[in-house]
Amino acid sequence: MNRLKRIWKSKIVIVLALLIVFIYLNNSSLLAKQRGGDPLLLAHRGLGQTFTMEGITNDTCTAERIYEPEHPYLENTISSMEAAFQAGADVVEFDVHITKDDQFAVFHDWTLDCRTNGIGTTRDYTIAELKKLDIGYGYTADQGRTFPFRGKGINLMPSLTEVLAHFPDKAFLIDIKSSDPYEGQLLAQYLSALPAQQQSLLAAYGGDEPIAALKERMPDFRVMSKATMKSCLVPYLAIGWTGYMPSACNDTELHIPEKVAPWLWGWPNRFLNRMDNRDTRVIVVGGDGRDFSSGLDTPEDVDRLPANYSGGIWTNRIDRIGGLYE
Repeated sequence: MNRLKRIWKSKIVIVLALLIVFIYLNNSSLLAKQRGGDPLLLAHRGLGQTFTMEGITNDTCTAERIYEPEHPYLENTISSMEAAFQAGADVVEFDVHITKDDQFAVFHDWTLDCRTNGIGTTRDYTIAELKKLDIGYGYTADQGRTFPFRGKGINLMPSLTEVLAHFPDKAFLIDIKSSDPYEGQLLAQYLSALPAQQQSLLAAYGGDEPIAALKERMPDFRVMSKATMKSCLVPYLAIGWTGYMPSACNDTELHIPEKVAPWLWGWPNRFLNRMDNRDTRVIVVGGDGRDFSSGLDTPEDVDRLPANYSGGIWTNRIDRIGGLYE
């Protein structure tokens, strides 16, 4: 009986050892197909003013805590997008909110009170009325002693239509800031009218409800939400070590915090190869996932990525890191 137990224990040890070897070989980047090329650089809100993230909440007015300005650009404006592309961005992210006349204003905040000289929300105004506001009104780097952009932001809030007409051959990631499914339906209506080639350059992310409504009307369009991320990554974390790829990982986008990425099966190269094979775009954001707006904003931040990393990089300072890949 003891001899039989020893035989079974030996077999179990061998099976476990073989399983460990399989998991290693199946997920090691050392044995993965080598990747070439530079990372894809995604400029968050174009080139804008950055601010301290310390103690930030959803209600924080970030315009009131900017760093001393190093450039003249305001986020989500056509000039800031031009500057981002010139600095090396492959994709520019911008935010949209619906207006009173069913257009989309390219603007970040839920309300107008923080950045502009207006009050209320974009839904309270037509796009023509929003253009009269000064979107640089509230920016200060010294607790309100001076306002370096006040008076310089009139007529700078663009519409979605204007941005897409101005950049017909550029890639964008559109952020739907609400949870209103109607905004997803309306965005699908706008995007469906674009040429197929321009549609292929675009992607959208945001609240679960509007993204689901957009995807229902444009099933081939690249989208991302918390729901789509979970439906891909949860099963992948469970059994991705086998090489299995959930169908929810097809034709989507994943924003992966840099501190979470090393826990993904096959990170970096094998994971990126698997996602490439499913036409899914992987973007690394800064931090641990508590704030997906955190970016890799300095050369030192980029140095934390694996050697020869060739996935996507989310940055708030394309002017600082774009030159690393010229």
